[in-house]
Amino acid sequence: MSQIVAKSEQQKDAEAEVEGFHDDLGPFVVAAETTRMAMVFTDAKEPGNPIIFANDAFLALTGYAREEVLGQSFNFLMADGTNAAALKRIEVEFEANSQTDTEILYRRKDGSEFWAGLLANPVRDKSGAIVQYFTSFVDLTKHKEEQAQSKMLIEELNHRVKNTLATVQSIVWQASRANSDPKVIREAVESSRLFALSRSHNLLTRENWHSAGLLDVLHDALEPFGVSDGRAQRLAISGENIRLSTKAALALGIAFNELATNAMKYGAFSNDKGSIRIDWTIEPTPDGRLLVLSWREKDGPPVAQPLRKGFGSRVIERGLTHELEGTVQLDYRPDGLICTMNIPVPGSRDG
Repeated sequence: MSQIVAKSEQQKDAEAEVEGFHDDLGPFVVAAETTRMAMVFTDAKEPGNPIIFANDAFLALTGYAREEVLGQSFNFLMADGTNAAALKRIEVEFEANSQTDTEILYRRKDGSEFWAGLLANPVRDKSGAIVQYFTSFVDLTKHKEEQAQSKMLIEELNHRVKNTLATVQSIVWQASRANSDPKVIREAVESSRLFALSRSHNLLTRENWHSAGLLDVLHDALEPFGVSDGRAQRLAISGENIRLSTKAALALGIAFNELATNAMKYGAFSNDKGSIRIDWTIEPTPDGRLLVLSWREKDGPPVAQPLRKGFGSRVIERGLTHELEGTVQLDYRPDGLICTMNIPVPGSRDG
């Protein structure tokens, strides 16, 4: 809290001189007193430019009473009075009347901080010497908050784009590793994998890219596979709609798409009898909570262990193992594929 300054005779005389302006510059002083722009007068003849007048708008902006302000050095409000760069900007504004954007961080009486733009104008006596300054304060707090919000949105967008490009890069890399034919690679990349990524993006956009529910990710990923044409009765899902980070939502959206694609071609959804059960639990571990998710197929065609690891399984393993630090186990049992995922429970936002 600011202490009331013991005023010298010179300070009292300077304040009295401002009061005397009512006679010669009455309309100007009245305007300064009543304007909504925060404004002070300082004594240019004294070191530190002590304040000799402060209008009501300045007092409202800073939270100080008038008697707490008068006599204080002009810079007494600075949030960091040792900031040499800021002090230099203020000095230039006073000495050169620079008309440039001089933005300074100040602190109110209650401790809260605000940004203000300064505009200092000299008052000269009859000989041309500067005897006072009147300085206006433009509250830039809202502007600065909007700048910070814009910067945050740009950084978040950049983060999303990087995540998306990393996912696309993984798909392309896996496709090129499995095939050398450009046409086959293109079909692998342009198939439902990128559409799955697009659906995950749409879901995250609806959620403002803060997070996404696991149930929502799962339903969006499976919707293109016709759960409405009779397969819905053959699909059982059990688990809480826990929140996933954006990275986890993208990776799991791709993984569920791969599993569903495989089920349509070779597994439980390739005949009219097979069914799929998906469930998950959250288990505590010494390293934190773990999402344990199981995808179980049964009553489809007999399953055999593949002779080599397919493109889809590599996409699942890379997406979950490398991006989410999880583990994936694909168990090709004769009566149906079982995929078990163990994933550290992510926060609601990407780190």
